[in-house]
Amino acid sequence: MKKFIIALFLGTSALLQAQNTISGTVTDMFNLPVKGVSVSISELHKGTTTDENGKYQFSNLPNKTLKINFTMLGFATQNQSVSIGSNEIILNVLLEEAIFEMDEVIVSTAFNKIQSQNVMKVEHETIKNLQRKGTSTLIEGLATIPGVSQVSTGASIGKPVIRGLSGNRVLVYSQGVRIENQQFGDEHGLGLNDAGVESVEVIKGPASLLYGSDALGGVLYFNPEKFANANTFKANFSQKYFSNTLGSNTSLGLKTSTDNWKFMTRGSYNTHSDYKIADGERVTNTRYNETDFKTGIGYSNSKFSSVLRYNYNKLDLGIPEEGIAEQSTSKKTEFPKQGIFNHLLSLNSIFYLENSKIDLDLGYIANDRSEFEDSNDAALHMKLKTFNYNLKYHLPKTGKIETIVGVQGMHQTNRNSGEEYLIPDAVTNDFGVFGTANYEWNRNVLQAGLRFDNRNIKTEAQGIAGEEGSFEAVDKSFDSFNAALGYKTNLVDDLTLRLNIATGFRAPNLAELTSNGVHEGTNRYEVGNTNLKTEQNIQTDLNLEYKNSHFEFFVNGFYNHINNYIYTSATGETINTNLVFDYIQDNAKLYGGEVGLHLHPHPLDWLHFETSFETVTGKKQNNDYLPLIPANNWDNTIRTEFKIKNLLEDGYATLNVSSTFNQKNVSGFETTSNGYTLLNLGFGGTMKLGKTVFDISVNGNNLLDKKYIAHLSRLKTDGIPNIGRTIVLGVNFDL
Repeated sequence: MKKFIIALFLGTSALLQAQNTISGTVTDMFNLPVKGVSVSISELHKGTTTDENGKYQFSNLPNKTLKINFTMLGFATQNQSVSIGSNEIILNVLLEEAIFEMDEVIVSTAFNKIQSQNVMKVEHETIKNLQRKGTSTLIEGLATIPGVSQVSTGASIGKPVIRGLSGNRVLVYSQGVRIENQQFGDEHGLGLNDAGVESVEVIKGPASLLYGSDALGGVLYFNPEKFANANTFKANFSQKYFSNTLGSNTSLGLKTSTDNWKFMTRGSYNTHSDYKIADGERVTNTRYNETDFKTGIGYSNSKFSSVLRYNYNKLDLGIPEEGIAEQSTSKKTEFPKQGIFNHLLSLNSIFYLENSKIDLDLGYIANDRSEFEDSNDAALHMKLKTFNYNLKYHLPKTGKIETIVGVQGMHQTNRNSGEEYLIPDAVTNDFGVFGTANYEWNRNVLQAGLRFDNRNIKTEAQGIAGEEGSFEAVDKSFDSFNAALGYKTNLVDDLTLRLNIATGFRAPNLAELTSNGVHEGTNRYEVGNTNLKTEQNIQTDLNLEYKNSHFEFFVNGFYNHINNYIYTSATGETINTNLVFDYIQDNAKLYGGEVGLHLHPHPLDWLHFETSFETVTGKKQNNDYLPLIPANNWDNTIRTEFKIKNLLEDGYATLNVSSTFNQKNVSGFETTSNGYTLLNLGFGGTMKLGKTVFDISVNGNNLLDKKYIAHLSRLKTDGIPNIGRTIVLGVNFDL
């Protein structure tokens, strides 16, 4: 009897493993098999590639409708929806040739469509493409995307700016979790490293419907590195050298997968000396060191899919206060400096029901930030701990209507243990509930949603009332209703129109509510305002996009009206020689957009020309200009693609000319900035030396060694120029 039960169990297990498979053949327009096509089911974290006969297969799939993505350079991306319900499904796919970039699945929006099907215009860029530009940090690479800029402090700290909005007005997601790391401060970087990141998606506009408070200006959504294909093991090593900072970036990654289990790990180390300006002098104490470690484990079967990820990031950052002083190539930071430890733990799970699914994201972030003035005893020491959750229920599809409802929330504590207090000890709680629906018919898509949020902030009293560094106890609650409506249509076969109207909000942050002292790096005595109201905006976006096999053209326009915009205003008083600034509110408006084209002339299949122009204007209700508005930029790139037989595959060479215009539209305490033009070159590809295969890249940034000061540089007030000529050498091995 015992043997019979064991045999029955083994037989049943084998039968279950054999259930719900999907396989097929991928061919081109000439009915020839296509080898090396990437086939993926993103929500299951499953991936494979077609073999020499164009065949692929997945097994152990849930009983539901799955989206299967087929991508291959040189072919148009296909995103097939397949209802899984029988033991074996055959899905054969015909790929059509396409010259332009692959159409990627957009994860940051609710329904995970590929970009061509998406109602919102979302900028998608792979980290590999950003790295090919030779930038030294992740945010510097993002600033090359039209509509995105950065507030920088030297070469180490960068804060993203989306269409003129930054700080707490831009929300950042990593591993499916919103990043919380005291981002209210201009001198506080994101603490994110591009190692172990697959791609980034940029939502330019209010996204409070999906993400709640702080998504007033937009969202940066970082997609983590994909797991290895089933039943494979991969090892990867990369090394970069930066001539200007004598810096290096080293990364090593390992990953493996079975049909059900996945595992990956990656470590990287980044170290740089003080950066040089165009005349060869170094900016003292802009050196920094970064250690980053990422790991993840995943499991999926026919009932659920779950991924647990962990990211540890350690930053040792010099704070440049002396400008161009002692010249050194040391990588050991001097005082003053920052020490930051960031732990990010995320659990992303999907549970499959009969005709629906539940999507649950849980996250925990521990951010430990210290500032050291003249000794290893921290003058400022803040510990921020954040737990957040996001639960979404995908209702059964009704005809052509897809619907999602969900709840989202956050519990956050801030504790100080240093001598100085920048913000008080506090507890913040968020809760939001939302619903959104997507309706498709013929060439049209309509998407709409509603959301309600509450944020409660409680702070503790600190110090002696009326004296510098003291805080009164605060207990505030902020509510907001928001809505979004989007429409997409294909006017003709190659012409797409998108129109979106959305509202967003941002509750005042702790610094705006409670500040009482000199703000680091600004030499301003800032006074908070406990009577501040919630910022509330409404933005209209219009996107027109034309694309055929050899020509692509886009126009993005936006108008953003913000009620109760929070900013600092000089009172005319001084405290200890520092001007006093109050936090006040006024209505504001921002408008502008991006326009660009990509030309791939026939029969010159190896040649690409890309150009884009971006502009934004920000004004208060009285028509005074808003601060920290990026200057207009015109970017031009010529890219060639080539092969060198028996030596170089997928070769490329790029010539980039980026022109930033004068910025004369400044707020009361800003100064104007002159324009400048930078020349950048790039070269790379996949080399084959015998059986050894590796990628190489060579970049020359600011090749003419132009001396310039970016308008959004925090070193601008001291007249310190940005980085001079930089040569970047990179090599990447798949071991």
